[in-house]
Amino acid sequence: MADALGSKGDRRREAVLQLLKQQGRITVSEMVERFGCSEATARRDLEQMELQYPVIRTIGGAMYDGMNGVRDLAFSEKEGMSFLEKEQIAAKAASLILEGDVIGLSGGTTNYLIAKLLKPRRGVTVVTNAVNIAMELAGSEIQVVVTGGIMRHNSFELCGPLGEGMVAHLNINKMFIGVDGISAAGGITTYSEQEAQIAKAMISRSSETYAVFDQSKVGRSSLFSISSLDGLYAVITDRSLPEGLSSELDQHGITVYIAEAASI
Repeated sequence: MADALGSKGDRRREAVLQLLKQQGRITVSEMVERFGCSEATARRDLEQMELQYPVIRTIGGAMYDGMNGVRDLAFSEKEGMSFLEKEQIAAKAASLILEGDVIGLSGGTTNYLIAKLLKPRRGVTVVTNAVNIAMELAGSEIQVVVTGGIMRHNSFELCGPLGEGMVAHLNINKMFIGVDGISAAGGITTYSEQEAQIAKAMISRSSETYAVFDQSKVGRSSLFSISSLDGLYAVITDRSLPEGLSSELDQHGITVYIAEAASI
């Protein structure tokens, strides 16, 4: 009976994968209607598929990411992906920030969530090249330093020589870098050459660099390198890492923080 059920589940997930390839997206409610399964089963299917295929879970469904090597999604698209995991990662990152810290925040949805958590805090300075993060902190008691540059509309990040030149005069305690990919061989990477350059500049002025990422970024290498793994102080993610990546991080003495779900 277990084999029969397993085969049925495999066939359903294969059908879902084909739909994702055709449509690009699917919702949980669409899966329930098409396949006559429960919402819980649909969500478990998507969770399992995310581990096996180029599938990224979003709020209420999933999207196909078979062309992940060349995609540069807008912030609004990224915002809904793996949202609960990103909230957990952001909470862990915020817990490492102390009064008196000068922290750096690159762009990205996880760093945006870190900024939201910092709003009630005092005695912290934030250096950021992301316009949306600076605006989120406006009106708070956080001191905000915004780099210059030309804004990329996909990410709201300021990039270019103007910002890199300003960063060269700053000293950052803890730098939190959002990434599009992380792997043992490729280190941390991004889709944008301009974002890679400003990230490198901020890392070079930081005492500790933390890469923040959910599991959809693990094992992937985007086109432009930000840093090799040995340039990191720590990583913050939502699940245990594959053995190869975990061993490489351990070899370089890099701390791995696994964010935990908030208790209800």
